[in-house]
Amino acid sequence: MILAAIALGVFISSILVATLVTSRRLGRLSRVDALVDWVPAAFVAVSAGFVFVSLTAYSGYSEFPYLICFFPIVFLTCFVLLLIAATRKKWRQCLSMLLTVVVLVGLSGALLRGENVLRPSIRWLLWSHRFKAEVLAQRAPSNGELRHMEWEATGFAGMDNFVYLVFDPAETLASAAKSRAPGKFSGIPCKVPRVLRLEEHWYSVPFYTDEVWDAGRHCE
Repeated sequence: MILAAIALGVFISSILVATLVTSRRLGRLSRVDALVDWVPAAFVAVSAGFVFVSLTAYSGYSEFPYLICFFPIVFLTCFVLLLIAATRKKWRQCLSMLLTVVVLVGLSGALLRGENVLRPSIRWLLWSHRFKAEVLAQRAPSNGELRHMEWEATGFAGMDNFVYLVFDPAETLASAAKSRAPGKFSGIPCKVPRVLRLEEHWYSVPFYTDEVWDAGRHCE
């Protein structure tokens, strides 16, 4: 139900953005004598960033509705407008749509590449108080492992991926977070692909596919 609501919201947003980009009123907001109308590119950049960040905060599958719905609708709209402007030899509009397409593709690529860092940072900014309370309510493990909670679980076709929120009062994971290299680190039962520092003493730790934090019993 939640995923359906998110998909519907993205679809409506993409249609709204595409409609506003094609609206003549949007172009009137910029200088008439300017070589390039920068307003559509700026509007698409802000809209794409807002949609992607909103999806990232609430869903572990943010790239799917973005790539399936928002990006293709907005991209095709801008590309068609680019072709129309080129055939009519309206070079100012042509340059404007070309700039918009480049901005959309470049920004989308940057957002998708940075999703692994962006998502935990946004979630931590919004709900860190609740997460901290849940982890600190636990007793310290007697086996030397760090206190933690399952922070996110995603997967498809039987291949599950888990991310854990880890409390590290001694900052033993600080060097691992700086290096961003995979490894087996103190207080964590499995070898992990990376460690992300959220703030002092708090870390986001993704595990490899189908590995879980269960006293190391499910680690390779």
